[in-house]
Amino acid sequence: LLKLPSGTADLRQRKKQNCSEADKMSSKERKKENPNLGRTPKYVLFQRFAKLFFGCLAAVTSGMMYAVYLSTYHERKFWFSSRQELEREITFQGDSAIYYSFYKDLLKAPSFERGHNYKTINAVQQMTLYPELIASVLYQASGSEEVIEPVYFYIGIVFGLQGIYVTALFITSWVMSGTWLAGMLTVAWFIINRTDTTRIDYSIPSRENWALPYFACQVAALTGYLKNNINSSAESFCYLLVSAATYTFMMMWEYSHYLLFVQAVCLFLLDSLTLVQTEKVHEVYKIYLFSLFLGYLLQFENPALLVSPLLSLVAALMLSKCLEVNMKKGTFISRLLKIMHFYLVFTITVTLNFLLKMFVPHKENEHLLKFLEVRFGLNTTKNFTMNWLLCQESLQAPSQDFFLRLTQSSVLPFYILVLIICLFSVTQVIFKRIGGEPLKETVTLEDGKIGERPEIVYHIVHTLLLGSLAMILEGMKYFWTPYVCMLAAFGVCSPELWMTLFKWLRLKAVHPILLALILSMAVPTIIGFSLWKEFFPRIMTELSELQEFYDPDTVELMMWIKRQAPVAAVFAGSPQLMGVIKLCTGWMVTSLPLYNDDDLLKRNENIYQIYSKRSAEDIYKILTSYKASYLIIEDSICNEVGPVKGCRIKDLLDIANGHMVCDENESYTYSKYGRFCHEIKMNHSPYVNYFTRVYWNRSYFVYRINTVISFQS
Repeated sequence: LLKLPSGTADLRQRKKQNCSEADKMSSKERKKENPNLGRTPKYVLFQRFAKLFFGCLAAVTSGMMYAVYLSTYHERKFWFSSRQELEREITFQGDSAIYYSFYKDLLKAPSFERGHNYKTINAVQQMTLYPELIASVLYQASGSEEVIEPVYFYIGIVFGLQGIYVTALFITSWVMSGTWLAGMLTVAWFIINRTDTTRIDYSIPSRENWALPYFACQVAALTGYLKNNINSSAESFCYLLVSAATYTFMMMWEYSHYLLFVQAVCLFLLDSLTLVQTEKVHEVYKIYLFSLFLGYLLQFENPALLVSPLLSLVAALMLSKCLEVNMKKGTFISRLLKIMHFYLVFTITVTLNFLLKMFVPHKENEHLLKFLEVRFGLNTTKNFTMNWLLCQESLQAPSQDFFLRLTQSSVLPFYILVLIICLFSVTQVIFKRIGGEPLKETVTLEDGKIGERPEIVYHIVHTLLLGSLAMILEGMKYFWTPYVCMLAAFGVCSPELWMTLFKWLRLKAVHPILLALILSMAVPTIIGFSLWKEFFPRIMTELSELQEFYDPDTVELMMWIKRQAPVAAVFAGSPQLMGVIKLCTGWMVTSLPLYNDDDLLKRNENIYQIYSKRSAEDIYKILTSYKASYLIIEDSICNEVGPVKGCRIKDLLDIANGHMVCDENESYTYSKYGRFCHEIKMNHSPYVNYFTRVYWNRSYFVYRINTVISFQS
């Protein structure tokens, strides 16, 4: 080895300093000669601004057109403009009637304070009625009384939120792919698959229709926040939007923390595999904690938020992070903790959740755990409520028709293609991270590594978890299918995804970058034209057809209650009908179509006994215990002929009461009493001793519950 003479290193160091100073001087001189040197040319700035402007314009226009489409379709379906107020209110069925009745009562209150104080304790705390509270305040504060009717104002807000929902999906796909062509394709697939992407057709005031638009905004902001090459101002804006949308989403829906729990699991997996910046993920965890704390205070100290799995998971993640930070890196214990990170987080989460449920008094959502036990075959039950939930279509596995509809609209095949490519790319990146390769700050088109982008990896993991839930419960399809549309549209419009595929195929005949750019424009264009040709005529036919929704028997019943029933009357019947009576007449009812409270579920089960094989005395005792003064029998339930035997209301009651015996494929019922809803129509003793018929039509039979019992022979 040759040894350098003394002073050589110093000489080289001085030369480097002189060269750097010369470079600085030359750069300063060049800037003096040309002040625009190093700045972005004006035409480039104009190009960026034009792209951003027209993209935002397309997103907002898509949302507005979708809202107008929903309004037009609703008008054609229910003829709202040509109906009276009572006939309009009957279109709100089930839990929708309760939500709208609260909005209606607030508008009728002499003052906001009195209406709020009267309803808040009993309603907002139990039913998450903040949407109706906000809508009533906006209606009165904006002076809309003389401009628009309350019902149009209410459904207009919901349709507007659906427009925001579509706009957020548009922006998410645009941010991921870099072209707003992906956003337009997302909106097209969303509208074509409307029966599987939203429940707006069946229940306008449902909590999902109020809450999911805010969740879509949160996901769009989170997509931008997770990007590596985002500037500081855009990152701050996305962070604030994630915070505001997360809290609003939590306030709008009582089950929102479960969906946020799934999202937190996605971020935890990304952070554990070093696929995203750890600092950003922990900032999102802080947003979860802040939203839970603020939601707990403003929801009247709701214990369901304290015992939620989201709080336990985030607390476990924070605690495990502190343990890793306090350990010296390189030690045996730190390496062991890194390996056992998943087990550590899981153990702490389960332990915290168990301790919180032990010390925090709560009873919300206990029926959900019992339902899951029965749903997955861990337990069997004869309980009416559990079996009734199992019979609900939304809580069963999705049917083949669901997948057939997605395939016919071409969204499912493209989604599977995009998912496979992204999964392979993400798998490659995971192995590189395990090998010690650091996270890249920027990923170029030439790299052909779509799995290097953290926002893409997040959506892949998120859609896999939501898809797994949708394969178990069909009701989860309303959370999964919109992101299927968004991810499929992003994939076919993204040059990076095509470039990733071409890198694997090692194309040499054609330049891969050029081919990727061409396909990212040609494929979505072809898809768009094919969708336009096949589905646009169907949509226009839907808007042109006049559908008829008219229920004269229910209208007659509501008119009789308003005219003949005493003001202090209390009605008993099926929860769905009681919700309509509460909305249309304002009279007191014994049960409500709400399924998020164990006490309400038990009350509904007891009232449903009017369709069981029990004695007149038993039914009388049940009804009088709830202070009911009138009983309504529905012929559609009493004589129900369901497609699935064993899922009719009377079958479920017979099973729960021990009046039905199943032998192989046959079932037999036995009881010394006839079915109450049939026997009471015969007008013989002892039924006439307890109940007196006061009104009937083709669908309903109304009986007054006698306060003084007169026994007849």
